[in-house]
Amino acid sequence: MRGVVHEHPAGPAGVRLAMVADPEPGPHMVRVRLRAAGLNHRDLLQLTGQPGRPTPVLGSDGAGVVDAVGEGVRRVAVGDAVVINPSLGWETTSASPPPSFQILGVPRPGTLAEWIVVPEANVEPKPPHLSWEEAGVLGLAGLTAWRALFTKGELQAGQTVLIPGIGGGVATIALLFAKAAGAKVAVTSRDPEKRARALALGADVALDTDSDWLAQIEEPVDLVVESIGEATWERSLLVIRAGGRLITFGAHTGSRVLIDLRDIYRRQLTVMGTTMGSAEEFRAMLAFVNRHQLRPAIDRVFRLEEAAQAFRRLEQAAQFGKVGLLVPA
Repeated sequence: MRGVVHEHPAGPAGVRLAMVADPEPGPHMVRVRLRAAGLNHRDLLQLTGQPGRPTPVLGSDGAGVVDAVGEGVRRVAVGDAVVINPSLGWETTSASPPPSFQILGVPRPGTLAEWIVVPEANVEPKPPHLSWEEAGVLGLAGLTAWRALFTKGELQAGQTVLIPGIGGGVATIALLFAKAAGAKVAVTSRDPEKRARALALGADVALDTDSDWLAQIEEPVDLVVESIGEATWERSLLVIRAGGRLITFGAHTGSRVLIDLRDIYRRQLTVMGTTMGSAEEFRAMLAFVNRHQLRPAIDRVFRLEEAAQAFRRLEQAAQFGKVGLLVPA
C-alpha cells in the first residue's frame, strides 16, 4: 500500500509517499480502508530527519470503512463506516492516562496511508452528518478539546471561556464545542482575518493578541484553554476571575514561563494540564457532535500524494481549522 513517511532532510522537505507493507489484522484488531486523514501539530514534531531511517507511516487522525477483522472482533463488522480514536490503551476516564497509553502514529504506523490496523476498541461509528474529510480530521483535536473544556475545565452553560491563538485545529473545535454547550467564547489572534473567521464561527469576542485583553473583556473569564505558551501565558492568567481555571495542553511559542505564585494563591486559581483523553471521552465527544450536528472547520484538504504541501501549510501556522488529506478509494 501507499503511505506517508519521513526521512532526511528534516521538516516537510523530507515527507514522501512510499510503498509500505499491507497491514493484516490480528486477534481483536480491525483493518480500516482509510478515506480521509488529518494532520496535527504532533505530526510536525516527528519530522526530525534521520538519514537512512524513514519513520513509520505518519498520522493520528483518520476515518474510513472496515474491510477486514481479526479473530474475536465483536464491536464492528466489515463494511462499517468508522472514525478512529487515536488514544491507545486508555479506556476509562481518569485523572491521567495509564502506563499503557500511546498516541496513534509514530512509533507505530499511523493514518496517512491507504489502510491501517488498530484495536477494535479504537474505532467508533462515523457521525452520519459528517463528510469523510470532516470525520477524518476530528479525532485528536476533538478529543483534546473535549477533555480540556469539560472533563478538566468543567465548563458550564453561561460561563465564559477564553481561547488564545484561534486558528489551530483544537482551538477551532473548542470554540464550536463551547458555543454548543451554551458558553460565551472569547478568542485572540494577531491575524485580523482569523479574528473575523472566528466571529463568523460563533465567537462572541475576538481580540488582537497584542492588545490589552483586560481592557476589552467585559469581565474576567471562568476558564482559559491555553496552548500557546510563553507568548500568552501571563495575560491568560491575568484575565481569569478569582477561583477560575486555566487548562494547558500545548506550548507552541515556548514552554518556559514565569508565574507569580502570589497571584495563584491569592485569587485561588486552578492550573491544570491535559493531553488527549480516554475512549469514554471519545465516545462522549462523538455523541455531542452528533447531538449538535457540529462540523469541524477545515482549512484545506490535500490529496495523499500532496502530503508534503499539507505539512508545509501546517508548519506555516497559516491555517484556520484542520488540514486534511483525502485518500483515494
